[in-house]
Amino acid sequence: MEITPTIQAEVQTYLKRKGLTMTEFGHTIDLNVGTVSGIVTGNRSMSVHQLDSITAGMNLPPDYFYERYIEECIEECPLNWKKISPFLYRCIELGRLDCLQRVVILLLDNPNYLPSLFEVAENVYQDGYNEAAAYLYKKVAESEKQQHSERLAICQYRLFQINVGQDRAVNLQAAIEFAPFVDRLDEIEQLDALKDLANVYRSLSMWDKVYEFAHQMGQLGQLQYHLVHNSKRKGAEPRKELSRPLFVYIAYAELMCANACDAKGDHEQALEHLRGYSDLSWVKENDPDTLHWLEKFEHWAKINTCVNKLMSGDISVLPDYVDHISGEQHIFAELLNVIEVANRYNIDIDYILQHFEPQIESYRDQLYSSTLTEQQVILEENVRFWYKLAKYNLNKGKYSYGFKCLIDAFEKAVALKHELLIANCVGLFERFRAHAEHGIVARYNMWEKNDRKDGFTICSD
Repeated sequence: MEITPTIQAEVQTYLKRKGLTMTEFGHTIDLNVGTVSGIVTGNRSMSVHQLDSITAGMNLPPDYFYERYIEECIEECPLNWKKISPFLYRCIELGRLDCLQRVVILLLDNPNYLPSLFEVAENVYQDGYNEAAAYLYKKVAESEKQQHSERLAICQYRLFQINVGQDRAVNLQAAIEFAPFVDRLDEIEQLDALKDLANVYRSLSMWDKVYEFAHQMGQLGQLQYHLVHNSKRKGAEPRKELSRPLFVYIAYAELMCANACDAKGDHEQALEHLRGYSDLSWVKENDPDTLHWLEKFEHWAKINTCVNKLMSGDISVLPDYVDHISGEQHIFAELLNVIEVANRYNIDIDYILQHFEPQIESYRDQLYSSTLTEQQVILEENVRFWYKLAKYNLNKGKYSYGFKCLIDAFEKAVALKHELLIANCVGLFERFRAHAEHGIVARYNMWEKNDRKDGFTICSD
């Protein structure tokens, strides 16, 4: 068995091989001779900053000595957070999660280090090191003795935020695991957490859950708004910073509840919630951010009032609806409503589709959102859009373009692993298969084969 030399021995060998004195080497790596001498002779402890300087001076990879550093300077010495903390950050920066894990396991033997590890997790999460942050949050959560602590709830919230992505099954599991902890968060942070949960369930089309968490967000937002503006705390600010003005959570809750009701076909109840965010005269703030959001809700209220009437069968408002959306930059969801109404009530919208043809073609592969939960909603809307547009065109006998839209929808549904939308696409294709060109059939068969291989069950709608 080969014996690995110590860091001290390897540095000594390097100096001897290069014919360098400690003074010369110290000048090269910007450390004084006393520090170099103490490290080389083993009479001085070494920080990770000093280790990195020595490693760079020897022209070695920056993490070359990290495993030996753990053995010689951490495991064999009394734990010292001031020395360990910078090492953890360097391990994370360099992607040495194996080294991070070795040290964290040592620290977890002492519960006094939990707050410090949690702080590291928060810092690296903010810096975008999600894999390392997730490991730290998980370990802190597992070691947390107080099951109702806010720290445990934050760990679960961060794990939820990290895990949410484009995999629907993973998103659902993340939401299920986090939901029991949401009410243990600080009441202000609960607002963003409830918004995120509602958005995830919206992306999954689980409308009862959307309504549940949106309604809870609205009630909490109203309570907090009252506390901020009552006579005793007039002018007081929430304890934690929100991602949006406080009133937005109240109005957005009404909007989400209206969406959930519309999706379930309860357009009358949806109209009640729509009124809840169409009149925001009670909002007291008048700063630029507030005015921006007030304008957005006013616009959404006008559009969604038309949508509510359209879905209820009042086709007379369709021209007004088209006028409302014509000036918008991104109208993907709005056009989806138009196509849905056309399919539901068998009306001709060719003139509308022609008017928006450039925007429609630009929607095939574009996303307009920065958050994963909102991206997930847009991805599903994208599938629904091409599926509904395919259905509209196929029913009108426009088979070439209809099948082009359907294949787009099918491919995107498979990528999302959305079984219901896959089944809908398959059902629509089979209904019109006799009109499909050979190339389209071949492309469809390829995707269907891959779909079966991935373990999905194909069924028709």
